[in-house]
Amino acid sequence: MTMLIASLVFAERQWLWPVLGGAVALGLVALWSYRTAPRGWVRNACLLLKGLGIAALSLCLLEPLWSGQRARPGANLMAVVADNSQGLRIRDVGAARSRGDGLRDLLDAGRSSWLPSLAESFEIRRYQFDSRLQAVPDFSELTFDGRSSALGAALRSVGERNRGRPLAGILLFTDGNATDLAGAIPDLTGLPPLYPVVIGEGEAPRDLSVQSVRTSQTAFEDAPVTLDADVSADGFSGREVTAQLTDESGKVVAEQTRRAEGEHARLTFQFRPKPEKGGLAFYRFAVAPTGASTPETSEATTANNSRVVAVDRGRGPHRILYVTGRPNWEFKFLNRALAEDSQVQLVGLIRVARREPKFEFRGRAGETSNPLFRGFGDQSREETQRYDQPVLVRLNTRDELELRSGFPRTPEELYPYHAVIVDDLEAEFFQPDQQALLQKYVSERGGGFLMLGGAESFQQGQYQRTPIGDLLPVYLDRRTDAVPAVPRRLLLAREGWLQAWARLRDNEADERVRREAMPPFQVINRLGEVKPGASVIATAADASGGEVPALVVQRYGRGRTAALTVGDVWRWGMQNAESHADMDKAWRQLARWLVAEVPDTVELSAEPVAGDPNGAVRLQARVRDPKFQPLDTAGVVLEVQPVLAMGSDAVVTNALRLSAEASVTEPGTYEAVYVPRLTGGFRALAQATNSAGVAVGTAEAGWSTDLAAEEFRSLVPNRALLEEFARKSGGEVIRADRLDAFAKSLPQRQAPVMDTWSFPLWHTPWMFALALGCLVSEWGLRRWKGMP
Repeated sequence: MTMLIASLVFAERQWLWPVLGGAVALGLVALWSYRTAPRGWVRNACLLLKGLGIAALSLCLLEPLWSGQRARPGANLMAVVADNSQGLRIRDVGAARSRGDGLRDLLDAGRSSWLPSLAESFEIRRYQFDSRLQAVPDFSELTFDGRSSALGAALRSVGERNRGRPLAGILLFTDGNATDLAGAIPDLTGLPPLYPVVIGEGEAPRDLSVQSVRTSQTAFEDAPVTLDADVSADGFSGREVTAQLTDESGKVVAEQTRRAEGEHARLTFQFRPKPEKGGLAFYRFAVAPTGASTPETSEATTANNSRVVAVDRGRGPHRILYVTGRPNWEFKFLNRALAEDSQVQLVGLIRVARREPKFEFRGRAGETSNPLFRGFGDQSREETQRYDQPVLVRLNTRDELELRSGFPRTPEELYPYHAVIVDDLEAEFFQPDQQALLQKYVSERGGGFLMLGGAESFQQGQYQRTPIGDLLPVYLDRRTDAVPAVPRRLLLAREGWLQAWARLRDNEADERVRREAMPPFQVINRLGEVKPGASVIATAADASGGEVPALVVQRYGRGRTAALTVGDVWRWGMQNAESHADMDKAWRQLARWLVAEVPDTVELSAEPVAGDPNGAVRLQARVRDPKFQPLDTAGVVLEVQPVLAMGSDAVVTNALRLSAEASVTEPGTYEAVYVPRLTGGFRALAQATNSAGVAVGTAEAGWSTDLAAEEFRSLVPNRALLEEFARKSGGEVIRADRLDAFAKSLPQRQAPVMDTWSFPLWHTPWMFALALGCLVSEWGLRRWKGMP
């Protein structure tokens, strides 16, 4: 708000030139009258006094007015907004009372004189805010129990509620620690000048605060989840801080201790929990001074000492279809390895005999089946093996109908699988429509595809210029030199060292030792060049150092593909028991990577609503039909289950059911917004049905909400943010001890409704006294010095 400056105006401006002419004439007459006077200070003083007298009289003829503007009393509004969040319960260093107690005193009209002074010129609108803005008659209802400080939302609400009204300014009492801005300055367009009053001192009190907790997941079997936490330790210099990770049952999963170096230390903790089962898991990360609760280690608050985090390992089983051209060792070891992973299920389709040449047997009239099968059992015509069909064995199928007709021919048959592995099988095995379907399976459905090395894989299987060949991350239609049949050792490429799923040890030194102990491989398929965008994870090197690609991966449409050129991985497991365990682990990690990002028929995501002060979460369910096309006629019901106070009897068990509405922007997407009323973790289950009421599938998602932790992330007032508010809005930061002076100055500042005031300078005694005094003084000085 701009401070107004009064100005001098003349009511009789039309007399300016006559008055100016008369004044000049009188001045010349006075100068002529002193022509014979001796030169000196007396003559100059007399001339000056007479000139001032003539000028004062001339100004009176122009009727000078002292004019300005001021806010019209009672016509303008002034918003007084007070922070009612829990953050004001903090006590500053050395203070006996909390920040909130001091704020109550400032806003008490009986104790502070600035409020009555402000009310003389403005109509005061009182508000308090935490997660929402609330109009109040006075500030006696301040309890400082709000879970968040929605400062940005509060300012927008004040502007919206007073839109079109003469709002002169907003007097804002807060510590500036907003929970809805994330460090960004909100749009202040349309708001009047802001006058923040910073509540709290700049020195941080003693406190431990969890600043952030991040989780990441990999296919690395020994550490599938990594949890990184940043903790600020103010006032704990030289003391130890203990961090503890507990699961939903309250069981301590891990514990670490760090020493705080300096008064304002930043500590980093990393945990690698291994969930005991798939699906959602919740962990509680908490920090405390080591050695428990002595007065010397007390904190300003413990509300920011813990966080709840949700980890989603996916719900299985993820089904992988393994197709091979002959019974081999690879399937045996791969099947055993994946049998130990409850989240992955391997379904086998193994050809035990090729299709026979199409020549006719001389059997009975009308007989189409091979007469060699005649007499074995009482099979019907459909069950009898035809002489022109391969003999296939199905393993680990869900029921007797699965894969009964061989490799799937329709999306409804193929798309339920999360990945497909082809091993030692020529391209001719697949019909053209099956190859095209497999390509769409990866690019559109988002499935995984892996081809293993073998006598009839890659170029040897004639996959060049086929849809399946196009899937692979290497070129097959370019001439390559034959790979010499020499022993080769597996080496990790640079990209392989960066991928957790490609390593079997958690540090580089142990990984190199493990790799050195691996046996050499004898069977390597010949490949062309690696395609642009593909990544070489591992190479196979001979004794002279020559390397050829061994494992190559790439993204293909929505899915991912991989090529493993080693055809005798089984040799690895034949070396010793430790090598066998490593081989099994490598197979499991490769399978986990293959299915890691494959979408399901129903998927559920939980994303926080941007800028919502109550921690609202938008739940989005994406539903697809058996062909993995968006299903627009589905019905989706959401069930939200809070997970609180883990390990105690205070766990909330009641669930809330919500009906999701179809999205207007994305087909097959259904949305609902959930506003948590409690702090902790939340588990949501989506159940989708089609238009006939038949179940399509279910999906699960989890998240955590801890508004108190965000509120107490920093205990130091955010003065920089409030100063930026004031600068951008045209206001200023007001010190609490300057509120009286500020309130008195407000009427002289720019406001929507102003009054103009004027004061006649010519109609005052002191103006006449000035003119008369100058003329009498000049006359007296002349007579005193004997001048004519």
